[in-house]
Amino acid sequence: MSDRIFACIWLLLCFGGLFIGWGIQSEYSYEPLGPRPFPLAILGLMALCAALLLLRRPQVIEWPHKQVLQRLLVLVITLVLYAWGFEWLGFPLATALLTFSIGLLFQATVRAALISGAVMGVSLFFAFDYLLDVTLPLGAWLS
Repeated sequence: MSDRIFACIWLLLCFGGLFIGWGIQSEYSYEPLGPRPFPLAILGLMALCAALLLLRRPQVIEWPHKQVLQRLLVLVITLVLYAWGFEWLGFPLATALLTFSIGLLFQATVRAALISGAVMGVSLFFAFDYLLDVTLPLGAWLS
């Protein structure tokens, strides 16, 4: 029953998004199609998936074990802390800490989580900053 309630709410949100997306206009044309098709296509696909979820045969739902729910809660808290400390810590350090904590949540060894955190923080910073030319914060403590 909960999946049907979710599908109904998601379908209503998709229709609202489609209504808003239809009104997207651009002052100048930078593409032959304009900015409207991408959000409409994504919202249309989400609405289709929500409708399929609503129409499928219900299954017996088993709640995950308490340990899985605790890990999910820790993951959500970690992501909130990542967003909160992103500018102050900077992208490389915040990403390294996030990768380290997610590695520990997935039962990696401390050494593997440290190595993967350091590699992800530094490599993603250089990939975004130098290859893609996306400006990312280095952190208030380095400035």
